[in-house]
Amino acid sequence: ATAISVGDLNEKIAVEAEGEILQLKDTLNQMVDSLNDFAKEVNRVAKEVGIEGKLGGQAEVRGVAGVWKNLTENVNLMASNLTAQVRNIAEVTTAVANGNLSKKLLWKRKAKF
Repeated sequence: ATAISVGDLNEKIAVEAEGEILQLKDTLNQMVDSLNDFAKEVNRVAKEVGIEGKLGGQAEVRGVAGVWKNLTENVNLMASNLTAQVRNIAEVTTAVANGNLSKKLLWKRKAKF
């Protein structure tokens, strides 16, 4: 459990148990599997979209609910927004390079630049 608490999701609880302790152990190990799946997907999407420039990446984590579902949806929304912005910038840049000054950036930004 100490390894898991510091982010080592390769460790599982491996003690012999029965009854309620066995259920607790199995539930914690399932939680570790879910955390590991979630972390892998978020890292994959972040790497694809943010580092490799592969636009359109989406995280797929099966069987999640609650906060994990919300986090997955927000990661996907962030990736989609970034993809749309980059594609819009590319479209406007290409139009300007070809002498078409009528194209505009379409997204509403909330941050100040």
